[in-house]
Amino acid sequence: MNIEQIRHYCLSKPNVTESCPFGDDTLVFKVFGKMFALTALDSAPSINLKCDPELSYELQDRYQAVKPGYHMNKKHWITVEIDGTIPSILLTQWIDNSYKLVFDKLPKKNKKLN
Repeated sequence: MNIEQIRHYCLSKPNVTESCPFGDDTLVFKVFGKMFALTALDSAPSINLKCDPELSYELQDRYQAVKPGYHMNKKHWITVEIDGTIPSILLTQWIDNSYKLVFDKLPKKNKKLN
């Protein structure tokens, strides 16, 4: 997957918005105003995703392209380098998981709109 495919996939999820609150080199995806993914658009593309801590450590051990979340809480976020080594199916599952982790913490009134 490349950054444009990731962007399209994130925006296909219900109630997702995108913005660049940190400058033109970082694209942020939110569900009802809560971040679930951030993509770096610079020379070393990557995506930060929310992740269950136990799964985070497992993924970091298994995949060289998965690191602790850059500029994020290292326990709850991972950074995945978009270098072609992670299969698209895994990356979409990790995006889905990040979205679900954030969505599940939303107030009930927002969940009813989904």
